[in-house]
Amino acid sequence: MLLEQVISVSEALRATRSRLAKRDAAASLLRAATADEVPLVASYLAGVLPQRRIGVGWRGLRDAPGPSGSATVSVTEFDAAMTAVAAVNGAGAVARRKQLLADLFGRLTTAEQRFATGLIQGELRQGAGDGVMLTAIAAASGVPEADIRRAVMLAGFTAPVAAAAINHGAEAVAAVGLVVGRPVRPMLAGSAPEIDDAVEDGLAQQIETKLDGIRVQAHKDGDDVRLFTRSLEEITDRLPEVVEAVRSLPARTIVLDGEAIAFAADGRPLPFQVTGARTASSADPQRLREQTPVTPQFFDLLHRDGVDLIDRPLRERARELAQVVPARWLIRHAEVASAQQAREFFAERVAHGDEGVVVKDLAAPYAAGRRGAGWVKVKPRHTLDLVVLAVERGSGRRTGLLSNIHLGARDPESGGYLMLGKTFKGMTDEMLRWQTARFTELATDDDGWVVHVRPEQVVEIAFDGLQRSSRYPGGLALRFARVIRYRDDKTAEEADTIDTVRTLAGG
Repeated sequence: MLLEQVISVSEALRATRSRLAKRDAAASLLRAATADEVPLVASYLAGVLPQRRIGVGWRGLRDAPGPSGSATVSVTEFDAAMTAVAAVNGAGAVARRKQLLADLFGRLTTAEQRFATGLIQGELRQGAGDGVMLTAIAAASGVPEADIRRAVMLAGFTAPVAAAAINHGAEAVAAVGLVVGRPVRPMLAGSAPEIDDAVEDGLAQQIETKLDGIRVQAHKDGDDVRLFTRSLEEITDRLPEVVEAVRSLPARTIVLDGEAIAFAADGRPLPFQVTGARTASSADPQRLREQTPVTPQFFDLLHRDGVDLIDRPLRERARELAQVVPARWLIRHAEVASAQQAREFFAERVAHGDEGVVVKDLAAPYAAGRRGAGWVKVKPRHTLDLVVLAVERGSGRRTGLLSNIHLGARDPESGGYLMLGKTFKGMTDEMLRWQTARFTELATDDDGWVVHVRPEQVVEIAFDGLQRSSRYPGGLALRFARVIRYRDDKTAEEADTIDTVRTLAGG
């Protein structure tokens, strides 16, 4: 199968808002693929490079040769080229990668070069997120979507499940399980504006601290320990003290979910930027360890000594977690005895400098990859993870910089984004310089004042409330919006939806 065929379907997905049309187009391409091509096609349609990172940034693609006039590269040839680039290391690696990419890009058409660049940079958005791909795999294979969804959660990625379903059928999908050393998609929390909205009378619940650290999934198999982020990137070499902590636990095999965070001498959490520096690829982990050591704070147990626990209720998982992890490495928590007790816990944690709390249903299983009522987070301020749609040129002391950002919430119905307002508040000089470079790269149109950008960058926004607005198509506008931080750990598909915004507005 030619890469051109994948791109043709990718463009069709981008062009339509119909989920059925998206599903049918993706399913048709998956059926047409050979057994070896299926996982590649599934990955490319999902906007994922199977090799994940190949050691090439946008600078490495600046000097690519001009495009070819005809499409000749197959998906397997493209994959082989990416594998070759990813395998390069040692002295002269930059020059060798550049040559390999030049050899490949010289064979690609303009559309193929654009598509390849998006894959390599992790910035390909084409309307084929999980919601589309899971239904497409089910339609192409005849395997129930619920079974596909569970398998993807446990496999972490769509491609291997697509291969199992389409090439081998339902039994192969059912055989996909949790594997120690391979990350599963993390369970996610829904949001509530107030603590009373998260606490339910008559429901056994647990309340725990919400830390503003690095989400860490820890896998131990004997002395081998691997650490993964919420986006399933491996960061084992960045957090040696967490590796040591997990290796010391009294279990042969174990899979844990939690946070890694840096604390001040008085026990208060340090800002996320301090902890987040530990995962910077350019950082020296030993130097940073000496300057800002981090501590694991685990809150869930997915596997222990050959037994998978994800389908067990939280009450059982928490009991086993306490048996295997010392109290100093457990997140602070308590069973909810009353709404008043939950309010007091919330106030205590906020006063301590924590981000908020998470209220959890003690009967809920670990629903990997899902965001729902089983976990509900509450923060002391209203925050949303929104997508930057455009940015305005600065004036005054911000002349020459891109400043005021246009903010949008994800609209699941249309597959697009609905604007909620603009802000330039909360931006430091460093942030302004960074976003000027970032949005220049993402620019699609520039009228001299407003620079429209590809909807890819997620930003965490705090705001004081929502008001009705006829100015914006979603009917709502943010009040006193300000930037908290840019979320490079989230994709646009993980941004908050307009439905969440309407819930917060009471609509």
